[in-house]
Amino acid sequence: MIYLSIILAIIFFVLSIIHFNWARGGTWGFDNALPTNEKGERVLNPRKIDSLIVGLGLLVFSLFYLHLSGLIILPLIELVSKYLKWIIPSIFILRAIGDLRYVGLFKKVKNTNFGRFDTYYFTPLCFIVGILGYLIAN
Repeated sequence: MIYLSIILAIIFFVLSIIHFNWARGGTWGFDNALPTNEKGERVLNPRKIDSLIVGLGLLVFSLFYLHLSGLIILPLIELVSKYLKWIIPSIFILRAIGDLRYVGLFKKVKNTNFGRFDTYYFTPLCFIVGILGYLIAN
């Protein structure tokens, strides 16, 4: 389980870097990461602060999994750790299932740039993160 924790820590760290880049005005991958409707109009219009908040959350997740691997020691209350082990993978499984319209496995709008990226990259990554997280939690 140590290696699975390290893998998740790396995934979350890379994702946090991407979000921090967007928070400081970077554009790499930004357009393909936002759902659009059939007309190509964005469904979400996050601000830089939104990217910063998500980036910080992902960084916390990375640190949490590094803690679980034993590579770093964080002063976590055992109760918090016990629940985070289940909450984090649940967030990503729910993201993988999606909103039934624009995001996730059961989305209806599929023929957009985001829809294709979501089908081939984002949703599978969320499932993998969720499954690895559940394996670690057991």
